[in-house]
Amino acid sequence: MTDGLPEMTSLERTALYKSLGNPLRRRILEYLGRHGGANSTVLARELGESSGTTSYHLRKLAEQRLIEEIPEKSGGRERWWRALPFRHTTPDPAAMTPEEYAAAAQLAHLKIEFDTALYRRAHQEYRGPEGWAQVQRHGTWLTREELLAFMREYHALLDRYGHPREEAPEGARPMLMRFYAVPEPESHAVPGSVGEANAAVGEWNGEPTGP
Repeated sequence: MTDGLPEMTSLERTALYKSLGNPLRRRILEYLGRHGGANSTVLARELGESSGTTSYHLRKLAEQRLIEEIPEKSGGRERWWRALPFRHTTPDPAAMTPEEYAAAAQLAHLKIEFDTALYRRAHQEYRGPEGWAQVQRHGTWLTREELLAFMREYHALLDRYGHPREEAPEGARPMLMRFYAVPEPESHAVPGSVGEANAAVGEWNGEPTGP
C-alpha cells in the first residue's frame, strides 16, 4: 500500500517501480529530500542535466504523487517542487504480472547495491553505542502474527521519533534506516535444532555489532 493513497493497480505499481529505478529520478528525489525544494533550473545545474530534461522528470514524478509543487515559491513558468512523504509495501511477487515483477526485481537489485554499501558504511563509521552509526543483529522466536505486530510497532516508533525535514529540531541529521526480518528454513525452525545451535552467539543474544 501507499500511505494516504488509494490502492494501486498493477500498471500503477509497474510505473512506480520504473520511476524509482530511473537513476535521474532517484537523484532528483534525493536532492529534494535533502534540500527541501528546487526547480528544474536548479536541478539541471546541480545534477548536470538540461532544464528540459529535469522539467520532464519532475512532471512524471508529480503525476505519481512522489513530489508536489510549492505554490508560495512558484510563479509564471517558474515552478518549485518538494518531495512528498511516501511509504509503499510491495505485494506478494506471486500476484504480480510479469512486467510488474521485472520492474520490481530491477528496483530491488538497485536497492540491494545501495543497502550493501550502506551496511559497510555503518560498520566503518561505528563509534560505539553512543555514536550516530548503529548496527544491531538479533535472533528470536516469533509467530507470524507477532512479527506483523512488531512491524506495526516499528512503523509507529519511526513516526514517533522521526521528523519531517521542515520540522526537524536543531541538531537533527537525516538518517538512513533499514529493517529486515528473515525466518530460518522450516527444517531448522525447531527449538534446540542444529540451526539454533549453530547461530552466531552475538546474534541470538541481541548484541550490537560494531567493527
